[in-house]
Amino acid sequence: MSRPPLPPFTRETAAQKARMAEDAWNSCDPERVALAYTEDSRWRNRSEFFQGRAAIVAFLTRKWEKEKDYRLIKDLWAFDGNHIAVRFQYEWHDAAGQWHRSYGNEQWEFDEHGLMRRREASINDIEIAEKDRRFHWPAPGPRPANVPGLGESPF
Repeated sequence: MSRPPLPPFTRETAAQKARMAEDAWNSCDPERVALAYTEDSRWRNRSEFFQGRAAIVAFLTRKWEKEKDYRLIKDLWAFDGNHIAVRFQYEWHDAAGQWHRSYGNEQWEFDEHGLMRRREASINDIEIAEKDRRFHWPAPGPRPANVPGLGESPF
């Protein structure tokens, strides 16, 4: 299975890969998202460590059961060869209706077929008031083209 664009990445293809990941995650579909990773992909997400597509699907299922109305923006931070680093922000609310904004960085490593074989994510959360939300497009779904990325906005 091949998942273009393939490494080695250029600025354009690395940014394309980051946007493809953002769009997939905004679908909130664990099975769809997991297809971008190798069968034995290794993850660190906050303080969780796990490996393999089945574990990714289980993790994402739990995540989106908790994180309601999830909306994410990822921006390319750096790239080299088969590695990409992104920064991201996402907003969500819990079952009680409390909104949160999560900030983080990810480091990605890809195989020769363009599948991610390693993902490491560091994430911090803050509670926000609903009036302070920044991401308002319909969820689930991709960020509309007229909504700026993190590098194109004042926040």
